[in-house]
Amino acid sequence: MFDGKSILITGGTGSFGQRFIKTLLERYKPSRVIVYSRDELKQYEMQQVLNAPCMRYFLGDVRDRQRLDLAMRDVDFVVHAAALKQVPAAEYNPTECIKTNIYGGENVTQACLANGVQKVIALSTDKAANPVNLYGATKLASDKLFVAANNMAGKRNTRYSVVRYGNVLGSRGSVVPFFQKLIGENAEVLPITDEKMTRFWITLQQGVEFVLKSFARMHGGEIFVPKIPSVRITDLAKVMAPDLPHEVVGIRPGEKLHEIMCPQDDSHVTLEFDDHFVIKPAIKFYDENLDYATNRLGEKGKLVQQGFSYCSGTNPDFLDDAGIRELNRRAGF
Repeated sequence: MFDGKSILITGGTGSFGQRFIKTLLERYKPSRVIVYSRDELKQYEMQQVLNAPCMRYFLGDVRDRQRLDLAMRDVDFVVHAAALKQVPAAEYNPTECIKTNIYGGENVTQACLANGVQKVIALSTDKAANPVNLYGATKLASDKLFVAANNMAGKRNTRYSVVRYGNVLGSRGSVVPFFQKLIGENAEVLPITDEKMTRFWITLQQGVEFVLKSFARMHGGEIFVPKIPSVRITDLAKVMAPDLPHEVVGIRPGEKLHEIMCPQDDSHVTLEFDDHFVIKPAIKFYDENLDYATNRLGEKGKLVQQGFSYCSGTNPDFLDDAGIRELNRRAGF
């Protein structure tokens, strides 16, 4: 699918972007892979590792529409991973988060359309479902922009979809490296936000695989949600440090007890497939004959029951101690 094609990744120096590009280069022969980001140091460091002849490093900000237009010339596929993601920072700097996550997302949709990009996938977050913090609200707005962009494209070939998943095990700011750091510093306790807290659990490579598969599956307008296990934070702490006691420190502002990826209010447009869910667009597109119950790979899904919610706290699939150890091992911890 990606052989001989040009692929651009916004925010390409991040954890996802680096793993996605590494996987692309291992499996395909793209003509160009373009890293679009604003951090010259991260790009320099990335060039020392990923320096294949097809690699291009393009300094730019998603807030800059003109720069995006230039970067996307003759590009076939785009992954939009750039975002301001730190919840406390977003609460303290709301306008900056809005400029990047909402206005930047709009710029990406328009630049893709202007340059005839074939397929676009924007990365979302569980925090966009029933958002309780500014970051989640901006990502919900971004999701809506990318879904509605299919109407903006009309009969042109450009199609947009969204991939939404929860915590990436081992990514920057996640709890596993935080716990590991405390354990390495001989901490006497591990801080636990709440003893009832649960999270969806996915490795970085699993996230990459799901995005790659979503490019093949997409009609345009879907929000793809993988079926992944949940973990209890107390179980994670027990596995990583069996002898350390826990200290309950309380939920931080804007934080949820459980994650939700398919909200109950969207149950009437949520389809269940074997290994994922699809939230259909609530709006009508120019092409009303799209059958989201059958994707481009021929896989078939069916509507969930009214009132269904895909929540980490009620997920039927929870990791046991062995499962936690195995995923930690895969993620390098």
